[in-house]
Amino acid sequence: MVAALPSNGTFMDTIARSRFTLAACVLAALALLVVLPLHLLSALLAGLLVFAIIDTLAPRLERYVPRASAHGIVVLGLSIVVVGLLTVAVVAIVSIVRREVGDPSAFLESLNPLLDRARGQLPAFVVDHLPDNISEMRVAAVDWMRQHAGALQLAGKTAARVFVHLLIGMVLGAMIALAAARGRGQAHTPFMDALLARSRNLLHAFRDIVFAQVKISAINTLLTGIFLLVLLPLFSTPVPFAKTLVVVTFIVGLLPVAGNLISNTLIFVAALSVSFADAVAALVFLILIHKLEYFLNARIVGTQIRARAWELLIAMLLMESAFGIGGLIAAPIYYAFLKRELVEAKLI
Repeated sequence: MVAALPSNGTFMDTIARSRFTLAACVLAALALLVVLPLHLLSALLAGLLVFAIIDTLAPRLERYVPRASAHGIVVLGLSIVVVGLLTVAVVAIVSIVRREVGDPSAFLESLNPLLDRARGQLPAFVVDHLPDNISEMRVAAVDWMRQHAGALQLAGKTAARVFVHLLIGMVLGAMIALAAARGRGQAHTPFMDALLARSRNLLHAFRDIVFAQVKISAINTLLTGIFLLVLLPLFSTPVPFAKTLVVVTFIVGLLPVAGNLISNTLIFVAALSVSFADAVAALVFLILIHKLEYFLNARIVGTQIRARAWELLIAMLLMESAFGIGGLIAAPIYYAFLKRELVEAKLI
């Protein structure tokens, strides 16, 4: 019995490690919560994305580099490539949407036939709230913009700030990956080891959610693109702004569960503006896609973080209520991080 008890030194070491781990967990939780009210979520996600990509690809490339001293060069080159490709991807997405929407006046004119078709297909109580023609819609839009000029100006500044934060976050992620490559094998203090463990858990949680959700969103986007860009034009009238809808489907699809609902609603409304038959076809297609996403979530996301769809929805609802849209986006990652920490601590 006595022999089974840990020695005094071992016991004290265990207590010290527990204190360091607890302090690191508290500090990590405070940092993650502070990110949201300071509007730094875009920078955090961009940094995590770059670091996760480099952390995944670098070990595979380093196998072909004989000298350990050259590993930093591999990470540096990979960082430049990843940041460059992600920046080009963001600019390309913005360009596609702007090219399809085009000039605001032309955009409003293109809504005129959609408005006419909608008035002939929608119920009377809905039609009563629609503008009679495009001129009335333009006047209403101008009045709305005049009344909300301050909010629109703030939205423009926010969009510019988010873009800058994305760039800064990507650069920081690359710099941290390079620093981590150079500092491999170095000894750290117990508290720093505990902080690094929390950082690794956050990275794994991000990778589990985002990389898995990218696969799901890519599959949804591929099927949606086939439906909107191939099947509907082949058998019926093309849906307006189909390319933009495909891009939006991929972007909002990165948000588990809720993203699919957002894209489904937009596609259904766009199809309804063409014809009732197209709207029914879109609805049937979207129901099938929705069922497929639940299956994929259960197989990919649920398996990796051991969470059901309703758990993610509750986390998203609570975080959205507390922090708005930023909390909604961060909720799956934060919940995966929390669950990983609880599993590691053998509390669940």
